[in-house]
Amino acid sequence: MPSVPKSPALTRVGDTVRQPGLVLTDRFFDVPLDHARPDGEQIRLYGREVVAAGRAHEDLPWLVYLQGGPGFPAGRPVGRENWLDRALQEYRVLLLDQRGTGRSTPANRQTLPLRGTPQQQADYLALFRADSIVRDCEHIRPRLTRGRPWSVLGQSFGGFCAVTYLSYAPHGLAEVLITGGLPGLTADADAVYRAAYPRMERKTLAHYARYPGDEAAALRIAEHLAGTREVLPDGSELTVAAFQQLGILLGSGDGSHRLHYLLEDAFVPTTAGPRLSDSFTEQAAALLSRAGSPLYTLLHEAIYAQDGRPTHWSADRIRAEFPQFERHFEGDGPLLFTGETVHPWMLETQTALRPLRRTAELLAEREGWTPLYDADQLARNEVPVAAAVYHDDLFVDTAHSLQTARSIAGLRTWVTDEYEHDGVRAGGGRVLDRLLRLARDEA
Repeated sequence: MPSVPKSPALTRVGDTVRQPGLVLTDRFFDVPLDHARPDGEQIRLYGREVVAAGRAHEDLPWLVYLQGGPGFPAGRPVGRENWLDRALQEYRVLLLDQRGTGRSTPANRQTLPLRGTPQQQADYLALFRADSIVRDCEHIRPRLTRGRPWSVLGQSFGGFCAVTYLSYAPHGLAEVLITGGLPGLTADADAVYRAAYPRMERKTLAHYARYPGDEAAALRIAEHLAGTREVLPDGSELTVAAFQQLGILLGSGDGSHRLHYLLEDAFVPTTAGPRLSDSFTEQAAALLSRAGSPLYTLLHEAIYAQDGRPTHWSADRIRAEFPQFERHFEGDGPLLFTGETVHPWMLETQTALRPLRRTAELLAEREGWTPLYDADQLARNEVPVAAAVYHDDLFVDTAHSLQTARSIAGLRTWVTDEYEHDGVRAGGGRVLDRLLRLARDEA
């Protein structure tokens, strides 16, 4: 990874508004599209500055929040909710919309054709991985902190970005806090999914143990979809494989309960016989749609690519090694839900992804992906780091995370089954508080 540019990003301060307990200010930054060409094309980044009411004029240290994904903007706060309440006790927080998301220069089916051909679109999106996000942060930091290092809180993919940050720009970091986001340093996409499918199976069986009636309900829906075409309100087709992806709910603390309530209300009688209810299809569309986050599909496997080889639709290929995910068709075993996987058929069934089909194919075929982590630098790390590892996390393999934890000097882990992947949100301020105390050797 080339050196990070030293000059600060051009910045514009926008509106300042107030919510109970908060002062929020819009900030916009111009950064290079390609940091290897700092004088070339610029793109816009958006960050929401959040500070506790009554402390807006204090010289507080900065904490930048890196959202999970890839391809999702930072959360939009409503008051001092969940982890933000704890952070605002001592920090000025920057909720960064990573490049391509939210109010940053968008990258979606509406805007990507402006880049030109599918090949030009793929070349553009190849600059949207963790290494570019870290360079963006370092381009922004000097202007906000007057050159001082800042703290980073990385959730899920945001934690992956934080490990890239530790690898290539540790001088910019005061401390790093990671929740559900310690990546396998050498695990390619194939290794990630070989570890993921068994977790998906365990999560599904645990759900059926909690809600025994859901096994028959899920199978009935799958059998219906195998013989009846159902189209969701957004125009996307709900296939059996797409229905299985509702297992993404099982990665959150309340997800099993939400899945149960979704399944129990699936059918209504009609003149054409039983059909999926509008209530069910509306909720399924909201859970499955990538209209607002196409990068989650387009770049998902690329976040694991760093040895030059293409990913070649890894999740789709590796699924064939786990035939139990198809056995329900033969009446041999329950329907198993999947989760955080991307497949080429999604470019056909999902309305918002169809215009990006060739771009996605080119990214899956792309060679030359460069390393995202520096094992030697991590082994001599001096930045205080603490990480919450959620035991049997649906989205990030625990064994991969713990191997990485042993590879980062000074990192302290908190391994817990109290929370699922969304612990930093579901736990209120408790998860962040525990990580801060670990990073500071107070716990």
